[in-house]
Amino acid sequence: MSYSGVGSSPGNVAVSHGGKMKLIDRKLKLTEVLLRCSATALALLALILIVTDTQVKKIFTIEKRAKYTDMKALVFLVVANGIAAAYSLLQSVHCVVGSMKGSVLLNKSLAWAIFLSDQAVAYMSVAAIAASAESGLIGIRGEEKLQWMKVCNMFGKFCNRSAGGTASALLASIAMVFVSSISAFSLFRLYGGATQRQPNDAVRK
Repeated sequence: MSYSGVGSSPGNVAVSHGGKMKLIDRKLKLTEVLLRCSATALALLALILIVTDTQVKKIFTIEKRAKYTDMKALVFLVVANGIAAAYSLLQSVHCVVGSMKGSVLLNKSLAWAIFLSDQAVAYMSVAAIAASAESGLIGIRGEEKLQWMKVCNMFGKFCNRSAGGTASALLASIAMVFVSSISAFSLFRLYGGATQRQPNDAVRK
């Protein structure tokens, strides 16, 4: 009397691959690596554009310097993109190493950790971009009710560079949203695979 599937740990799921599944897995892994690398590059570009953004304007005898630390939203965007770039780089290396090893044993705990981390980084990036965009609109249009001036009239170069950094951060966040979708698929596929194997675990006499 023999049983199939004996000895598998409840925390690990050995995913059985046919020819088509192996091809899909390779394409999915390649897409994930490209998206994570793109997110790393774009987030790093956004960070550099904003941190190095400065402009000096001379008003009569007084010099006014605009820099990213003057706006809390830009500081938040810099921090968020720094975290996103570092995290995406680490996950890119993890994906490449996993592909080189050719491992097919997926750990549910690790899959959950990656999924939740991807979601957190994506939401953080979107929140930072929303705050930066709102501050940028106030800088362009001003706010008469609160008596806030249109600073972009005086610091046009600073505002244009900040807009470029925000646009780069937006592209990075879009890549992270797609990565989150892939990690969600990879996670919940483990549970689907475990369910599909249960009818095959029959007792043979």
